[in-house]
Amino acid sequence: MSATSTSTAVPPVAPVASRAGTQIRLSDVVKDYGLAVPAVDGVSLTIEPGEFMTLLGPSGSGKTTTLNLIAGFETLTSGRISLDGDDVSTLPPHKRDLGMLFQNYALFPHMTVAQNVAYPLRERKVPKAEIRRRVAEVLELVQLPGRDDDVPSQLSGGQQQRVALARAIVFGPKALLLDEPLGALDRNLRGALQAEIQRIHREVGSTFVFVTHDQEEAMSLSDRIALFNNGRIEQVGTPETLYKAPETLFTAGFLGDSTVFELAQAPGSEITWGDRRWAVAPHTVSERARAAEATALVVRPEDVHIAQRDDAVPPGVNVVPATVTDVHYLGSYRSVALALGTGDGAVLGQARLDAAETQLAVGQSVQAWWRVERQRVVSR
Repeated sequence: MSATSTSTAVPPVAPVASRAGTQIRLSDVVKDYGLAVPAVDGVSLTIEPGEFMTLLGPSGSGKTTTLNLIAGFETLTSGRISLDGDDVSTLPPHKRDLGMLFQNYALFPHMTVAQNVAYPLRERKVPKAEIRRRVAEVLELVQLPGRDDDVPSQLSGGQQQRVALARAIVFGPKALLLDEPLGALDRNLRGALQAEIQRIHREVGSTFVFVTHDQEEAMSLSDRIALFNNGRIEQVGTPETLYKAPETLFTAGFLGDSTVFELAQAPGSEITWGDRRWAVAPHTVSERARAAEATALVVRPEDVHIAQRDDAVPPGVNVVPATVTDVHYLGSYRSVALALGTGDGAVLGQARLDAAETQLAVGQSVQAWWRVERQRVVSR
C-alpha cells in the first residue's frame, strides 16, 4: 500500500516519458539480524533518475530486504540511503514519498476500484475534484476505464494488480518499488502485465525498482540489473552485459545456460583443459578472473556448434570431442545435450542448433566448437 503523508502538495502524474525521476543511492548498506551472515552485507548501489532497476537473485539473497530498506519498512544496521542526495536512512516510510506494489495486491475488499485508487490522495487531503480527475486519469493509464464502481472480487488477478499499480502511482511518488508484483499470476498474464509495466514506466518517467527471482522477467524489463548473492551484489549492468560479459560463474549460471569448463590455471594467451589447449582473447577474460585463483571458461548454448566430421571444423576455433546424450526439438531450434571431453573428465554441456540443421543421434560422436571471441573466462 502506498505510504501516507499530511502534505497537500501532491506532484502530478507525468503524462509522458520525461525521464524525470529520483536518484536512489545506497552506500555500504548493512542489515544484520544476528544470524551467521547479514541479510544485506555492504551493498552500495546508485539507481539513476527514471531508471528501471531490477534487484535479481535467488531466495534469501537479500534483494527483498534491500527493497524494504529503501522503503523504510526495515531499519538499517549501518550505511546510508539517500533520495536525490537527501539522507532518508532514519525517516519512516510515510515521509519517503515512495509508491509500493506488492505481489498480493493488498486492495481493500470493501472499497470500489475508484476508492482503492483514491486512498493515498484522501490521506494527503487532496481536494475531491482533484481526486476524481486523478483517479480517472490513472485508470485510463492502466487501461481500466469504466471499472470505477467494481469491487476487487469482480476483477481478475491481472485487473486487481492494475488497480494496485494505479493506487501506487496516483499520488506521483518519487519512485515506485515493486516487490515481485507478478509472482501470483500465470505465465501468459505475467507477460501481458510485464508489457504494461514497461509502457507505464515509459509514460510516467519515474524511477522503478523491481524485485524478482525470474531471470527472463529481469532481462525483458530492466534498464539495468543488480544481481544479488548471499547478501551482496554479485554484478550490476545491463541485461546484455550480464549475459554476454559475466564477471563470475554465479552470474553466468544464474542468467541463462552455459557449458562450463573449470580451469586449473590463470588465463594467458591460451589455456589448458585436460588434453585440450584453447586460445584466449584478452577481452573475453573478466576483470575478476584476472585476479582470481579459481577460474572457469563458459560458453553459451547458442555459441556451441557441432561438426559431425573432423574436417568440418573451421580453422581458428576452440574445439573438443563430444558425445550426443540427448536431443530435444523445440520448434525454432533443437537443444542438444552433450558430454564434452573424454573419460571421467567429461563435462555436460548444451548446444542450441537451428531446427533445420541435420538431425543428430543419441550416442553419436561429434566435434563441439566455438569461436574464441564468443567464450568468457570468469572467476568461480
